[in-house]
Amino acid sequence: MTLPPALPSLPPLPQGYEFSADPARVDADRVHHWLSTDAYWALGRSREKQDAAMAGSVNFGMYDVVTGAQAAYARAVTDRATFAWLCDVYVDPQVRGKGLGSALVARVREELSGLGLRRIMLATHDAHDVYARLGFEPLARPDDWMALQLH
Repeated sequence: MTLPPALPSLPPLPQGYEFSADPARVDADRVHHWLSTDAYWALGRSREKQDAAMAGSVNFGMYDVVTGAQAAYARAVTDRATFAWLCDVYVDPQVRGKGLGSALVARVREELSGLGLRRIMLATHDAHDVYARLGFEPLARPDDWMALQLH
């Protein structure tokens, strides 16, 4: 049996920020505003749809340690046994460039890998290099995958 390659090490947390997987800390108003007005994949998403997505997911955030304000967000849709879909990864534009996105995704990866999952999937239009540094790679057999577009 071949073991999977070791995951890249965790990048340090940017100074002044902390990671949390506590769903009670998520600022749902802020996350909805970010995604519905600035994220190409979620433009116009209703608050009702966002709340439902969050309720059916594991939610993560990065927070300013002084103010407690949420600075970044990600969620994972998972069965908590075999598979997870990492999505809605977003960093507040005012704090981009400080490494929050990489630190967030790396910690989400660690949280999820602790569940014994077989794989964590994601899709990105423009951040392949960021995710590659954290151990994500293109699908080995993309022709095996299919999607059903409903909307």
